[in-house]
Amino acid sequence: MSSLAEPPASRAPSRSPARSPALSPAPGPSRCGGERRRNASDAGADLGAAQDTQLRSVDLNHVIKLLEDSDSKDLEKEQLKTLKKVVKRFENGLPLKDLAQVIEILNLCAEKMNEQEAFTEPLCELIKLCGLPFQKKKLSDEVSYSMAVSKSIAQLGYLMRVPSSQVRIQICKCVVSFYNTELPRKLLSGYQPTSANYKIQMAELGGLAETLILSLALVENQLTEKLWVLKALQHLSSSGVNCRLMMKAQAASRLCLYLNGVDPSGQLVFRSSEILWNLLENTSKEEVVNQLSSLECVHALKEVFVDLLMHGFRHYDRQLRNDLLVIASLLAENPAAPMIESGFAKLLIVLATFTEVKIPNPLVKDLKLTYSYEDFELKKLLFNVIGVLSKDPCALSLFLFVLTLQLLSENNVMPALLYYVKPNQKPGFHDWSAAQYEELQLHAIAILASVAPLLVDKYLSCQANTLLLVFLEWCIGQDPFFGHGNSFHGTGGRGNKLPQMRYSLRVLRSVVSLYDDAVNLNLCDQGAISQLLDILKYAAHKSKEKEDAILLEIQADILFLLSALCENDLHRKELFSYEGVDILIPFIQMDPKKLYSGLGHNCLLFSALDCLWSCVIGCYVAEDYFLEKQGIFLLLDLLALKQKNLCNIILGILVEFCDNPKTISHISTWRGEKDQTAANLLIQLWRQEELELGVKRDRYGRIVDMKRPIAGSFQKQQEVLPMPANCPSFAIMEISENVRAKLYSLLCKLGFENLPGLSAKDFVTLAIIRHYIDFKVGEVWRELCAELKEEFRPVASDEEALKVISEISEDTGRMVAALQTEVLESQHHQEIQEEEKTYTKIQATHKQREMVNKSWENFLTRTSNYEALKKAKRLQEKSIEASRSKLKTQNGAVHSTDIKGLGTTV
Repeated sequence: MSSLAEPPASRAPSRSPARSPALSPAPGPSRCGGERRRNASDAGADLGAAQDTQLRSVDLNHVIKLLEDSDSKDLEKEQLKTLKKVVKRFENGLPLKDLAQVIEILNLCAEKMNEQEAFTEPLCELIKLCGLPFQKKKLSDEVSYSMAVSKSIAQLGYLMRVPSSQVRIQICKCVVSFYNTELPRKLLSGYQPTSANYKIQMAELGGLAETLILSLALVENQLTEKLWVLKALQHLSSSGVNCRLMMKAQAASRLCLYLNGVDPSGQLVFRSSEILWNLLENTSKEEVVNQLSSLECVHALKEVFVDLLMHGFRHYDRQLRNDLLVIASLLAENPAAPMIESGFAKLLIVLATFTEVKIPNPLVKDLKLTYSYEDFELKKLLFNVIGVLSKDPCALSLFLFVLTLQLLSENNVMPALLYYVKPNQKPGFHDWSAAQYEELQLHAIAILASVAPLLVDKYLSCQANTLLLVFLEWCIGQDPFFGHGNSFHGTGGRGNKLPQMRYSLRVLRSVVSLYDDAVNLNLCDQGAISQLLDILKYAAHKSKEKEDAILLEIQADILFLLSALCENDLHRKELFSYEGVDILIPFIQMDPKKLYSGLGHNCLLFSALDCLWSCVIGCYVAEDYFLEKQGIFLLLDLLALKQKNLCNIILGILVEFCDNPKTISHISTWRGEKDQTAANLLIQLWRQEELELGVKRDRYGRIVDMKRPIAGSFQKQQEVLPMPANCPSFAIMEISENVRAKLYSLLCKLGFENLPGLSAKDFVTLAIIRHYIDFKVGEVWRELCAELKEEFRPVASDEEALKVISEISEDTGRMVAALQTEVLESQHHQEIQEEEKTYTKIQATHKQREMVNKSWENFLTRTSNYEALKKAKRLQEKSIEASRSKLKTQNGAVHSTDIKGLGTTV
């Protein structure tokens, strides 16, 4: 823009005098002429040296005193002459030590300008000097003079009060020059320039940005000055410190109000929007949005946007239009912004839908969008506005919520978004490219997931369920289609239809989660259950080839849809039964290591368990088939992992399954690692739960607190407060906050007698579990007694009854503790008996070993000692003789025990 161009610097007139004919040298040598030339040259040199000395010796204190003197015509000339000397003296930059005095001179000149316009030019020249790099003698000068320099730069901002366009523009040029890193051509002798960012840092320290924002009010009606101020602020807003200072002066609202000002060049909108963007990036977005949320600001933003939309044909205009639309989107996120009251929201919704629904609307009359990249970005931003308006309706007041629904319904948002729920077709010549259409399609379906739950009637009237099911059928079909996967919504969609499937299922999930009977019935009547099972098989097969987060999310969403559709409906559960159970089993058999992969296996497993609870339990056909597939064994295998987040839902499923008589035998038959039984596993989970709750037990697991035997540490800290009858007490609420009630229910189903695989420690814990209900009843009575004593004083008979009830609970605790002691003593006695048996066996083994050793010694003795051998022989004979009967048999044969000729000693 020509008005913002830097004017060319005025060139100083030449000081070399024209050569006079009288001074021209005559032909031939002339001594006198040569002397005159030498004298003239010496005189010129002396004059120049005198002028340089005069400039170097400018006394700034004298200048200040001169400017403070009373005005007169002669004095004014002297003052102006002196100011020119100052400018000439510092034409290469201001030393840091002289800056404060120069700024004081600036202020004095500004005061004189009110009556003497002749001071305008020297004032501007002095301001221009402030734009040059400051000069320092020592490296420490930057720190030493930092406070003085920051105050001096702040004074530049205060000079915006001077009612002179020339001065104000020069101040802005000076600020802009802070960001010019060029070094001066000539430096002062003995000085060096300050660092490149020094002035910028001092401007931050002095709060210059805040002052310039406030000065906008002074130049409100002067376009050129206003543009220069905005240019300076544009540079300053690149710093977070300056942006925060500007926000203190309500910069966002001030700038937004200037957006729709008259400016043929378009610089006003460009620079203002650029500063707003810097504010959004460098400060709190919420604070900026709050400042822009006034009705005046929204109106101004709307007017500029419409003007650029209808009359902006340049590439630059379209980009600027889109930038303003992003700001409008941020405003739409703020419930306090009057987007609906100003009509801006309606305009944006109409713009987002008019190309799809083809319904004439006066708001967009004669508007034609091209297929340029900027208009493509506009389309996406308009879709985004619809998404913003349809999100978080609870944040709006009831009146605004109703108005929002009315806008979305009346302006055909639902048909416009459903326009994209169809198989992708080959684009025409005058149309979006295939990649652009895919991006718009996925964006529209993603927005539909937010809009559909708000407009259920419109959703059904547009047959959205039918369109989505047909579209999902195309997604798993064999039609040749190669997704581009370029956009955020197209992640993972390169060469496949997974993004289309993913966002279509999200739409179904959003409406099915409303549990609206009409929506769910409409889906089931069109065969949604069998189709969803087919899609689930397709996704599971794809997941075997390559697992990724998108496929896992698709499977989890389908399982949720099946859960919501089949819950509390026996006929739908029967439709699910055989095929559904076959699909569920592999999910429950998932490798536990995958739960920590971070891809979403954890969510998938939870969805599968939820689907099992909703689609199988309650239908005997499905339950029996699940039992045949050894489903209970798989659930107990999962339970044996003892993962806190899994235990609750698995125990709940097992409790529900126990209503089927065949389940108990499956649970009793199950064996885990090291031949662990189900009863042992349940008791271990009970001990783990009590440990987490902080229930007091001794080292053997026995009851310690007879009054509150199952209360955790947190429960004991709670004070009993009188509560209405319809509000559950803490003792009741505690049941749903841990798994002890489910464990008790399962063990009740299994029975407390003849449970296999239990140790003495397990029996100690089992005694507590068996009386869980008794202890819980005692806790409730304890709370009831405490509440009564808070408000009433019971009569003697009631007090006696309450005392007896309390004693019953304590007696139960003592009885269980005694039983636990008996179990431990029995175990101890049994261990002693086993120890004695073991000791007897050891003793017999030692005796046998001694006998063997003694026999061996005797053998060695007989072998080596003949006398010992004879003695052994005699003993042998004697023993044989003693063994014979004393009664002699008549006519009986007598056999000798000796072997003739035997020479061995054995």
